[in-house]
Amino acid sequence: MDALFSQDIWNDFQRQLDVFCKSKKVVFLKIEPDLYGLGEMTHVIPKGYQSSPHSIQPVRTVLIDLEGDDSTILSRMKPKTRYNIHLARRKGVQVFPSADIHEFYTMMEITGQRDHFPVHSLQYYQKIYELFHESGDCELFLASYESTPLAGLMVFSQGSRTWYFYGASNNRKREFMPTYLLQWQAIQWAKNKGCTIYDLWGIPDAPDEILERDFANRSDGLWGVYRFKRGFGGQVVRAAGPWDRVYKPLLYRLYLFLMEKRSTLN
Repeated sequence: MDALFSQDIWNDFQRQLDVFCKSKKVVFLKIEPDLYGLGEMTHVIPKGYQSSPHSIQPVRTVLIDLEGDDSTILSRMKPKTRYNIHLARRKGVQVFPSADIHEFYTMMEITGQRDHFPVHSLQYYQKIYELFHESGDCELFLASYESTPLAGLMVFSQGSRTWYFYGASNNRKREFMPTYLLQWQAIQWAKNKGCTIYDLWGIPDAPDEILERDFANRSDGLWGVYRFKRGFGGQVVRAAGPWDRVYKPLLYRLYLFLMEKRSTLN
């Protein structure tokens, strides 16, 4: 935060947050800062906050360096990933920008059922696309074969970074590897916007040695997507947070108790 704001600006912002939270009888405020380090690197927790055992967003991700030409970026990828990108092209897969949120949502539902994860509503995807696409900070890409949609992804950019947040595919022609060519097209979009980092957003929160030991044998949680994402040759980083600012200590302790109980049941 110090790199983005002066201490005076941050203190004033925090005072406004406190006034708002107290007026709404908030139990605690959770912040998941956009601060990353390699491995288990940590950052100083701001005054008045405490480290939290519960995150909303994934705390570990893979960042792809977009510096260099296409050959340089491809050379950092795993051989199988490069092969799959070229395979999709040879098979005739086409990737193009689209505004067809309905088609994308249909594939999201199929993917959620197939890979056992929840999806947002159609209205959610429509709204975020409209909000960010108008400013040029979002694009929806669809991959198709002979005019038949196969897969899609939605990416967002801000400053020097692009995030891959949502991806989906149906059950057609999966052997044509459309999702690999989709990612490559999204990387091209990010580079053309002047971004230097492509964030693959979300992998299992495990140390590097465990990630490399178990990725081929696990498919639960985020392990399945990690197998896919690691092939693009990025760097694994871990976020500094989450941090909680507590306003009602008794209710906050109840929250911690319930979260711990839920984790033991799972």
